[in-house]
Amino acid sequence: MPTIRYSAPLQVLVAVRGHPFDRTAFDAIFQDMEGIAATMVDQPAASQLMNPQGLAPYDALVLYDMPGLDFDAPHEPPALIDPGHAFREGFRALLEEGKGIVALHHALAGWPAFPDYAEALGGTFLYRSREVRGQLRPDSGYRHGVEYTAQVTATAHPVMAGIPASFAMKDELYLAEIFTDSVTPLLRADHRFDRDGFHSATAAMEGRMFDNQGWEHEPGSDLIGWTLKSGNSPVVYLQPGDDRTTYDNPVYRRLVENAIRWVASPEARD
Repeated sequence: MPTIRYSAPLQVLVAVRGHPFDRTAFDAIFQDMEGIAATMVDQPAASQLMNPQGLAPYDALVLYDMPGLDFDAPHEPPALIDPGHAFREGFRALLEEGKGIVALHHALAGWPAFPDYAEALGGTFLYRSREVRGQLRPDSGYRHGVEYTAQVTATAHPVMAGIPASFAMKDELYLAEIFTDSVTPLLRADHRFDRDGFHSATAAMEGRMFDNQGWEHEPGSDLIGWTLKSGNSPVVYLQPGDDRTTYDNPVYRRLVENAIRWVASPEARD
């Protein structure tokens, strides 16, 4: 069992739960980061800390959670859960304060009833069709175990330090809502981002896994990594991160570590 690194220069809160994952394998990513202590907190308790007071002891927030979705709802799951006034105001205050945030993989689907959350992350994954930025959008697409080449688009960015210009990945990809007008691209994937390359999220909710029959979705962005400024907070989103294959990938580990160190730095807030 990992010890508590009280003296680590960087203290990070890692919010988890809402989507299945291998906790031990995921935690190993952070245990290998020199000088970084990661405290893993499950949702819904993690949400109670996402405000300036709750996160005061931490230098950055990592999101690997998927709150705000009730998959046990009796009618057309997942039902959307409102985060409540306290969370909304606390999260907005956190962004105003400038706390650095790194969001990973399925975190893009979190808090769908709170549009500001999607704006803060630079996009959203939809389990069912709903309105996004004033337009009705179809449910998003997913595809597991895709073998692809990731390509760096911002070689000079600190998050890309030590990352090859291109590298092999095997991971789940999303055909999701990406706010390309609000983000700075970091990574792209050489996969076809259209309905033929993905499966419908709604079909999965209806018991039809790996199915896109009758599903329509226009081609989307090939971005799988980006950064943006949300309020005063530097934010990095990295779309990879589905399972142990990715957790154990040394390039992915370097990406996550770089992202944490950057969002926690004074330079990221300039």
